[in-house]
Amino acid sequence: MVLPGFLGNGTSTQFLRSFLERIGYRAHCWRQGLNLGPADPEVEEHLIERLLELRRRHDRKVSLIGWSLGGVYARMLANLEPQSVRSVITLASPFNRHPKANHGWRLLETVIRTDLEELHAEKLDLFRKTPPVPTTAIYSRSDGVIAWQCCIDDEGPMSENIRVPGSHFGLGGNPVVLRAVADRLSQPEGAWQRYVP
Repeated sequence: MVLPGFLGNGTSTQFLRSFLERIGYRAHCWRQGLNLGPADPEVEEHLIERLLELRRRHDRKVSLIGWSLGGVYARMLANLEPQSVRSVITLASPFNRHPKANHGWRLLETVIRTDLEELHAEKLDLFRKTPPVPTTAIYSRSDGVIAWQCCIDDEGPMSENIRVPGSHFGLGGNPVVLRAVADRLSQPEGAWQRYVP
């Protein structure tokens, strides 16, 4: 399942999903319309329903690919429903610092009509905590929207960071990113190894 960034929808992830289909995967849209972030109080519930629906339909765990804010939600899902998640891949997702540590925070606050300081600590922990599944954080130092330091995870036995060149809005079609995503998805379940470019 591919989750779009803030104010993105299924159209914004179409190229990435088409690429995944061409190389043999069943790539699914998140089916939530525009990603309005915390402005949609039911987004968590709907995402869990979508994840469990795909798990039942295909009778296997689901890999989650999240772009920007979509990656924050992918990590949340993997922490809430790890038994249904095969792996998590984030693309320039600001999960590990203060919610205002990026260039888009004012727009986000305007849309959600909430001060980001008011986000509950337990919700932030679901984003920041490394999921108990293979997790890859792809980031770019030339992002331009999100501070790259916000997009890296603590490296561990099942977590890694991959630095790529490129802009924030170009990552979903970036050939270097597509190659890394394809490589991460191709690993046999239960046999995760670090990415070697």
